[in-house]
Amino acid sequence: MLPTSRETLILVLSLAFWLLITALCVGFRPEHLWLALLIAALFLVCPATRRLVVALMPFIIFGISYDWMNIVHNYEVNPVDILGINDAERLLFGIPTASGTLTPNEFFALHRCTLMDFLGGVFYLCWVPVPIAFGLWLYFKGQEKRYLHFALVFLLVNFIGFAGYYIHPAAPPWYIAKYGPEFLLGTPGDVAGLGAFDQMTGLGIFNGLYGRNANVFAAVPSLHSAYTLVAFIYSLRRPVPVWVRVALGIITVGIWFTAVYTSHHYIIDVMLGIACAFVGWGLFELVLMRIPGFARFIGRYADYIRPSKR
Repeated sequence: MLPTSRETLILVLSLAFWLLITALCVGFRPEHLWLALLIAALFLVCPATRRLVVALMPFIIFGISYDWMNIVHNYEVNPVDILGINDAERLLFGIPTASGTLTPNEFFALHRCTLMDFLGGVFYLCWVPVPIAFGLWLYFKGQEKRYLHFALVFLLVNFIGFAGYYIHPAAPPWYIAKYGPEFLLGTPGDVAGLGAFDQMTGLGIFNGLYGRNANVFAAVPSLHSAYTLVAFIYSLRRPVPVWVRVALGIITVGIWFTAVYTSHHYIIDVMLGIACAFVGWGLFELVLMRIPGFARFIGRYADYIRPSKR
């Protein structure tokens, strides 16, 4: 069954708008075209894949919005905090040593562990794939409404975090260790402590990922620390198996530790990322879902993506 003319028009206009803004303001790359063609093909080929595309829309919007942060960088909006957050971290969580008080990042840089280098890389690779996999598991298990709540909270948490990036641009710990306290325009992304995983495996995954970092000065809050936490929160209700909850819990704590261990985030960043997850969940479930019009929209959305309804 083909989509209706209205659905097709919405698809064409949405893809055209995305590609036009991206080409004019960010820079067109081949993967933009391939993704657009994939979305169009899945939407048009049959009802099942059409429902899947619509269900995945929160994650698609997340990817587009992250890419669009290149339109206006946060350091163009507010000054970058480099020393302030470093000093606060040292004051709150400093580790006394014979050579002075070290931040946890500095301490771990001096005390590396091969096992943690490897596990840290594995944990950090889970930050987006695991939440998406959890969401798809909910969807294909027939829990469309819970999936939708999870996916939209995931998107909302991103928007809260992105707002934080622009309100308070901040350098990650590796920046001050590598470049000092001065702001340097055009600083490239850096793998920092995750480079050990790349060297160990020879895969170069993180070098590729951080080479395309949309913004180096976006350490506060740590959204890495929020993503799997959102999945864990939604796994606490039945009928999610216990092993899924345990796995999500281990991965979440592992990402928190790795963020600090590899000098990608301060503990302060991680705590604010955790706060983002709970604020996003609370705003959606306790505020938005109590608005009748919004709740009806979510109900219609869930009905649209439900396989048994179309």
